[in-house]
Amino acid sequence: MSETVAIIDYGSGNLRSAEKAFQRAAGEAGLSTQISVTSDAVTVAAADRIVLPGVGAFGDCAQGLRAVPGMTEALEDAVIKQGKPFFGICVGMHLMAKQGFEHGTHEGLGWLDGDVKPLEPTDAALKIPHMGWNTIELSEAGCKNPICSKLTADDHAYFVHSYQMGLRDESALLGFTNYGGPVAAIVGRDNMMGTQFHPEKSQAVGLKLISAFLEWRP
Repeated sequence: MSETVAIIDYGSGNLRSAEKAFQRAAGEAGLSTQISVTSDAVTVAAADRIVLPGVGAFGDCAQGLRAVPGMTEALEDAVIKQGKPFFGICVGMHLMAKQGFEHGTHEGLGWLDGDVKPLEPTDAALKIPHMGWNTIELSEAGCKNPICSKLTADDHAYFVHSYQMGLRDESALLGFTNYGGPVAAIVGRDNMMGTQFHPEKSQAVGLKLISAFLEWRP
Protein backbone atom coordinates (compact mmCIF):
# COMPACT_ATOMS: atom_id res chain seq x y z
CA MET A 1 0.00 0.00 0.00
CA SER A 2 1.48 3.34 -1.08
CA GLU A 3 2.08 6.15 1.38
CA THR A 4 0.82 9.71 0.97
CA VAL A 5 2.87 12.87 1.37
CA ALA A 6 1.14 16.23 1.84
CA ILE A 7 3.09 19.35 0.82
CA ILE A 8 1.26 22.21 2.52
CA ASP A 9 0.11 25.12 0.38
CA TYR A 10 -0.41 28.19 2.56
CA GLY A 11 0.62 30.82 0.05
CA SER A 12 4.38 30.53 0.58
CA GLY A 13 6.99 28.25 -0.92
CA ASN A 14 8.33 26.80 -4.14
CA LEU A 15 5.46 24.35 -4.31
CA ARG A 16 5.87 23.12 -7.87
CA SER A 17 9.64 22.56 -7.56
CA ALA A 18 9.16 20.86 -4.18
CA GLU A 19 6.45 18.60 -5.61
CA LYS A 20 8.63 17.65 -8.59
CA ALA A 21 11.65 16.94 -6.35
CA PHE A 22 9.64 14.68 -4.04
CA GLN A 23 8.08 12.87 -7.02
CA ARG A 24 11.49 12.33 -8.58
CA ALA A 25 13.06 11.14 -5.32
CA ALA A 26 10.21 8.70 -4.77
CA GLY A 27 10.51 7.39 -8.32
CA GLU A 28 14.28 6.94 -8.13
CA ALA A 29 13.90 5.11 -4.81
CA GLY A 30 11.29 2.79 -6.30
CA LEU A 31 8.57 4.03 -3.96
CA SER A 32 4.91 4.25 -4.97
CA THR A 33 4.44 7.32 -2.79
CA GLN A 34 1.57 9.65 -3.66
CA ILE A 35 2.71 13.30 -3.49
CA SER A 36 0.09 16.04 -3.27
CA VAL A 37 0.18 19.82 -2.79
CA THR A 38 -2.77 20.79 -0.62
CA SER A 39 -4.27 23.57 1.48
CA ASP A 40 -6.87 21.20 2.93
CA ALA A 41 -6.33 20.47 6.63
CA VAL A 42 -8.24 17.17 6.42
CA THR A 43 -5.91 15.93 3.68
CA VAL A 44 -2.87 16.95 5.72
CA ALA A 45 -4.24 15.22 8.82
CA ALA A 46 -4.75 12.00 6.84
CA ALA A 47 -1.32 12.01 5.14
CA ASP A 48 1.43 9.61 6.17
CA ARG A 49 4.14 12.28 5.85
CA ILE A 50 3.98 16.07 5.91
CA VAL A 51 6.17 18.70 4.23
CA LEU A 52 6.07 22.40 5.12
CA PRO A 53 7.93 24.60 2.62
CA GLY A 54 8.41 28.32 3.13
CA VAL A 55 9.80 31.39 1.38
CA GLY A 56 9.73 34.98 2.62
CA ALA A 57 9.39 36.60 6.03
CA PHE A 58 8.75 34.53 9.17
CA GLY A 59 5.78 36.63 10.29
CA ASP A 60 4.07 36.49 6.89
CA CYS A 61 4.52 32.72 6.72
CA ALA A 62 3.27 32.20 10.29
CA GLN A 63 0.24 34.35 9.59
CA GLY A 64 -0.43 32.58 6.28
CA LEU A 65 -0.25 29.15 7.90
CA ARG A 66 -2.63 30.16 10.69
CA ALA A 67 -5.04 31.65 8.15
CA VAL A 68 -5.70 28.23 6.58
CA PRO A 69 -8.75 26.80 8.40
CA GLY A 70 -7.79 23.99 10.77
CA MET A 71 -4.22 23.69 9.49
CA THR A 72 -2.24 24.34 12.68
CA GLU A 73 -4.57 22.01 14.57
CA ALA A 74 -4.08 19.32 11.93
CA LEU A 75 -0.31 19.75 12.15
CA GLU A 76 -0.28 19.57 15.92
CA ASP A 77 -2.35 16.39 15.91
CA ALA A 78 -0.48 14.64 13.09
CA VAL A 79 3.09 15.62 13.95
CA ILE A 80 3.09 16.00 17.74
CA LYS A 81 0.35 13.64 18.88
CA GLN A 82 0.58 10.93 16.19
CA GLY A 83 4.31 11.26 15.47
CA LYS A 84 4.06 11.36 11.68
CA PRO A 85 7.30 12.24 9.84
CA PHE A 86 7.58 15.99 9.20
CA PHE A 87 9.99 17.93 6.95
CA GLY A 88 10.26 21.73 7.17
CA ILE A 89 12.08 23.57 4.36
CA CYS A 90 13.73 27.00 4.83
CA VAL A 91 11.07 29.20 6.49
CA GLY A 92 9.08 25.99 7.00
CA MET A 93 11.99 24.92 9.20
CA HIS A 94 11.98 28.32 10.95
CA LEU A 95 8.31 27.91 11.85
CA MET A 96 9.27 24.94 14.05
CA ALA A 97 10.84 27.47 16.45
CA LYS A 98 9.17 29.22 19.38
CA GLN A 99 9.35 32.65 17.77
CA GLY A 100 10.90 34.73 15.01
CA PHE A 101 12.25 38.30 15.13
CA GLU A 102 11.84 39.44 11.52
CA HIS A 103 9.90 42.76 11.39
CA GLY A 104 8.72 42.35 14.97
CA THR A 105 8.21 39.32 17.20
CA HIS A 106 6.07 36.51 15.83
CA GLU A 107 5.02 33.20 17.37
CA GLY A 108 6.09 29.96 15.72
CA LEU A 109 4.80 26.42 16.18
CA GLY A 110 7.02 25.99 19.25
CA TRP A 111 8.20 22.48 18.39
CA LEU A 112 11.89 23.28 18.88
CA ASP A 113 13.41 25.31 21.70
CA GLY A 114 14.87 28.12 19.67
CA ASP A 115 14.27 31.46 17.97
CA VAL A 116 14.78 32.75 14.44
CA LYS A 117 17.14 35.72 14.40
CA PRO A 118 19.09 37.74 11.82
CA LEU A 119 22.06 36.15 10.12
CA GLU A 120 25.10 38.11 11.31
CA PRO A 121 28.36 36.78 9.85
CA THR A 122 31.54 37.86 11.62
CA ASP A 123 33.13 38.64 8.24
CA ALA A 124 31.75 41.98 7.02
CA ALA A 125 32.62 41.01 3.44
CA LEU A 126 29.98 38.28 3.47
CA LYS A 127 26.72 39.47 1.95
CA ILE A 128 23.19 39.14 3.30
CA PRO A 129 21.20 37.26 2.16
CA HIS A 130 23.45 34.23 2.22
CA MET A 131 22.91 32.83 -1.25
CA GLY A 132 24.68 29.92 -2.89
CA TRP A 133 26.23 26.50 -2.34
CA ASN A 134 27.80 25.52 0.97
CA THR A 135 29.06 22.32 2.54
CA ILE A 136 27.30 20.80 5.55
CA GLU A 137 29.01 19.43 8.61
CA LEU A 138 27.08 17.02 10.81
CA SER A 139 26.88 17.26 14.57
CA GLU A 140 27.22 14.20 16.77
CA ALA A 141 23.42 13.90 16.80
CA GLY A 142 23.34 14.34 13.03
CA CYS A 143 25.79 11.50 12.47
CA LYS A 144 23.36 9.20 14.30
CA ASN A 145 20.30 10.47 12.42
CA PRO A 146 19.18 8.04 9.68
CA ILE A 147 18.47 10.88 7.23
CA CYS A 148 21.52 13.06 7.87
CA SER A 149 23.85 10.06 7.91
CA LYS A 150 23.27 9.78 4.14
CA LEU A 151 25.35 12.95 3.66
CA THR A 152 29.07 12.82 2.94
CA ALA A 153 31.78 15.32 3.81
CA ASP A 154 31.91 16.98 0.37
CA ASP A 155 28.15 17.34 -0.12
CA HIS A 156 26.98 20.85 -1.01
CA ALA A 157 23.47 22.27 -0.59
CA TYR A 158 21.84 25.44 -1.89
CA PHE A 159 21.03 28.22 0.61
CA VAL A 160 19.03 31.45 0.26
CA HIS A 161 18.31 33.18 3.59
CA SER A 162 18.81 36.27 5.74
CA TYR A 163 17.71 34.71 9.05
CA GLN A 164 18.87 31.67 10.98
CA MET A 165 17.63 29.26 13.62
CA GLY A 166 19.20 29.85 17.03
CA LEU A 167 18.69 26.72 19.14
CA ARG A 168 18.80 26.62 22.92
CA ASP A 169 18.53 22.83 22.74
CA GLU A 170 21.81 21.81 21.11
CA SER A 171 20.65 18.22 20.73
CA ALA A 172 18.25 19.46 18.02
CA LEU A 173 21.16 20.69 15.86
CA LEU A 174 21.86 17.95 13.34
CA GLY A 175 24.05 19.79 10.85
CA PHE A 176 25.55 23.21 10.24
CA THR A 177 27.29 25.22 7.59
CA ASN A 178 29.82 28.02 7.98
CA TYR A 179 29.01 31.54 6.88
CA GLY A 180 31.08 33.87 9.02
CA GLY A 181 30.44 31.44 11.87
CA PRO A 182 28.35 28.29 12.30
CA VAL A 183 24.80 28.43 10.95
CA ALA A 184 22.18 25.74 11.60
CA ALA A 185 21.64 23.85 8.34
CA ILE A 186 19.65 20.83 9.58
CA VAL A 187 17.59 20.66 12.76
CA GLY A 188 15.21 18.12 14.23
CA ARG A 189 14.10 15.80 16.98
CA ASP A 190 11.96 12.68 17.21
CA ASN A 191 9.85 12.51 14.02
CA MET A 192 10.68 16.05 12.85
CA MET A 193 13.43 17.47 10.69
CA GLY A 194 14.04 20.72 8.88
CA THR A 195 16.65 22.14 6.52
CA GLN A 196 17.77 25.74 6.14
CA PHE A 197 18.81 24.96 2.58
CA HIS A 198 16.44 24.06 -0.23
CA PRO A 199 16.63 20.32 -0.99
CA GLU A 200 14.50 20.87 -4.10
CA LYS A 201 17.27 23.14 -5.46
CA SER A 202 20.20 21.06 -4.17
CA GLN A 203 20.27 18.53 -7.00
CA ALA A 204 21.63 15.08 -6.09
CA VAL A 205 22.19 15.98 -2.43
CA GLY A 206 18.63 17.20 -2.06
CA LEU A 207 17.18 14.11 -3.75
CA LYS A 208 19.28 11.92 -1.45
CA LEU A 209 17.84 13.60 1.65
CA ILE A 210 14.27 13.54 0.33
CA SER A 211 14.56 9.83 -0.48
CA ALA A 212 15.87 9.16 3.03
CA PHE A 213 12.94 11.13 4.49
CA LEU A 214 10.43 9.14 2.42
CA GLU A 215 11.88 5.89 3.79
CA TRP A 216 12.36 7.15 7.36
CA ARG A 217 10.68 5.20 10.14
CA PRO A 218 11.18 7.40 13.25
